[in-house]
Amino acid sequence: MESFEERVYRATTKVPKGKVSTYRLIACLAGNCKASRAVGNALGKNFSSKIPCHRVVKSDGSVGGYRGNVREKIVKLEKEDVVVLEGNINLNKYLWPKTTS
Repeated sequence: MESFEERVYRATTKVPKGKVSTYRLIACLAGNCKASRAVGNALGKNFSSKIPCHRVVKSDGSVGGYRGNVREKIVKLEKEDVVVLEGNINLNKYLWPKTTS
């Protein structure tokens, strides 16, 4: 049986380049919509370049953390054509998936 962390990593790999998802949406895709904080903890432990952790942001559109280097997260997002203005992302334009149902 897959652990919650493994489900988080699997869900995160589905976020396409040029899009972002939220900690809450990833939690829902991993099976527990109330586990946003646990998603952040799981992604904080990940060091695999195959898991695009930089594509997961806060529900208010702010960038959130990235192993202590938020600037690196912003640079990675901008390289994928996600516009970050004053630390925020327009979720109406870049959010994936639009719904979890």
